[in-house]
Amino acid sequence: MTTLLEQRYRTALRLLPSYYRAEREEEMVETYLHGIDEQDRDEMRPAWGEVAGIAALALRTRMGTAGAPARYATLGATVRLFALLSVLLHAASALTEQAILLTWFHGAPARYRELFLGGSTGHGTAPGLYEAALWLLPLAWTVAYLALLRDHRRTAFTFAVLAALPDLAAVIRHSVALSLTTAALAWLTVLALCCGFHRDAPPARLPLASPGPALMGTCVLMGALSVVWPGVADAGWAAGSLFIAAATVCLVVRRRSPKHVADAELPLALATLGLAVLVQRTLILAFQFRGNTPSPLITASAVQAGIIALLAAALIRSAFCGRV
Repeated sequence: MTTLLEQRYRTALRLLPSYYRAEREEEMVETYLHGIDEQDRDEMRPAWGEVAGIAALALRTRMGTAGAPARYATLGATVRLFALLSVLLHAASALTEQAILLTWFHGAPARYRELFLGGSTGHGTAPGLYEAALWLLPLAWTVAYLALLRDHRRTAFTFAVLAALPDLAAVIRHSVALSLTTAALAWLTVLALCCGFHRDAPPARLPLASPGPALMGTCVLMGALSVVWPGVADAGWAAGSLFIAAATVCLVVRRRSPKHVADAELPLALATLGLAVLVQRTLILAFQFRGNTPSPLITASAVQAGIIALLAAALIRSAFCGRV
């Protein structure tokens, strides 16, 4: 006769994917019930730690463990590649912004330097350290990127959390939709790192490029996009343009190289990243419409948003149809 405790364990085990339950459910139920008197089983419930362990196992088995069906393997690979690409984007953005800022500061007149430093000096030690931390912590994305590619997963996750804290602070400070979107992408990246790179996941691999040149090339491209066209370089311009370049390369490679056509992970991961960038671009465009933004800037933002949307759709189609 089935007891209430057994029913409750089986209900919790429904969190697991069907392929895993078919192989392990009876064994797991027997293990959980072992040593518990049958007379007490109607009065007991699964411990919170056991339920949490089942939930963690459910997440891990859906992220492409050994023996998982193809759809779960694809999902896990997509989440891991999205995390890696997003960390790369954040790392390049932080390095580029700080380099441009330091270059400007070095050549700026004295009054502008004093104005810039006024936000972090003259307010006491604690506020000064707080502002310095907000300025330095985004650079932790670079450490997370390098650690991830060296398969130091805990280090990568820790530094990604540290790097995402300034975005959370910006939401608390300003409480505007744009800050919320930026923070959401940062913490979505942290979540993807946590979920995708579990203990059974394969090491991170960057497709179509080496890690070092990929980071440096991304920084150079983002810096050029911000400096060459300063009139249209808002907060999302470089990221949007970088996605357009990466998506175009991906689609061209898949068209010309048949061996890449069967792999859906890269186009799906890029499309996910592109949709996140598109949300940010759309919010910036909304702010531009409400303000006194020049028409050429609004036009450039709208054109970029349209191209991002089209390329994201093309990547999704390429992933599911196997062709461009």
